Amino acid sequence: MKVGIIGAGQVGSSAAFAMVLRGTVTEIVLVDINEPLARAQAEDILHATPFSRPARISAGSYRELEGAGLVILACGVAQRTGETRLQLLERNARVFDQVTGEVLHHTHEPILLVASNPVDVMTQAVVRLSGLPPTRVLGSGTILDTARFRALLGEHLAISPQSIHAYVVGEHGDSEVLVWSSANVGGVPLHEFAEQSRHFLSEERRRTIDTRVRRAAYSIIEGKGATYYGIGAGLARIVRAVRDDEQSVLTLSSTLHGVAGFHGVSLSLPRVIGRAGITETLPPALSADEQEALAQSARVLQDAARSLGF
Repeated sequence: MKVGIIGAGQVGSSAAFAMVLRGTVTEIVLVDINEPLARAQAEDILHATPFSRPARISAGSYRELEGAGLVILACGVAQRTGETRLQLLERNARVFDQVTGEVLHHTHEPILLVASNPVDVMTQAVVRLSGLPPTRVLGSGTILDTARFRALLGEHLAISPQSIHAYVVGEHGDSEVLVWSSANVGGVPLHEFAEQSRHFLSEERRRTIDTRVRRAAYSIIEGKGATYYGIGAGLARIVRAVRDDEQSVLTLSSTLHGVAGFHGVSLSLPRVIGRAGITETLPPALSADEQEALAQSARVLQDAARSLGF
């Protein structure tokens, strides 16, 4: 599978590196306004292929995207220390207006995977700008937040996070919703498993996990300037699901089936993803408090989208 990546910075290059290590793709084209950076990233990642699987890695212009079945949009400006994702909105919207047209001029109905923040509003913008079916425009959304949630639960419960089914929904940002009520471990409700294993989940522990998930980006940005390894791995996981037509359930941002009263707002819910893009949405069972929090998250995103004239 040939994949294009627009933006060869830390997120785009981390995604490319993760895909090479996992053998996810046969070809990657990196496109960046900083051409020397794209060439350097491509060369460096190419040197990793003998340790994984053969793949063609190159830097090029938009013309080299021809034949790409999926294009990751990891372009735009980076999040500044102390800046919320929604504050990035105006700065990144201008970038995407130009990039989307260039990508579609050189590809034929690709799946567009938005990774730039604020990812939910950017996903909604790309749906408008591209004219593609909403099934083929998806954002990385809360795939990373969900991974953080599962990783921290696994750490506390002393069990593999792969055995934990727990989701973060709504905005990829401050208003996101950790769905505690339907979380489970191997089919056993989370609270029951915690009691059985004697790894009790007190209210204080739950608040700590919530804060660490919700504020993870801020603490990482404060420490090293940006987040990129986690989302790079998440993007590689999405690409694999498309390549293999897995019909996997991942928390992705989409304008498809959101929250009642907020039609067309892009936010994350568990989505079924395969070669055709998003084929189904699986709204999770929510408590009354979680349902209200999700509606509030949708409201935040709706207001942000309206600031762009949507």
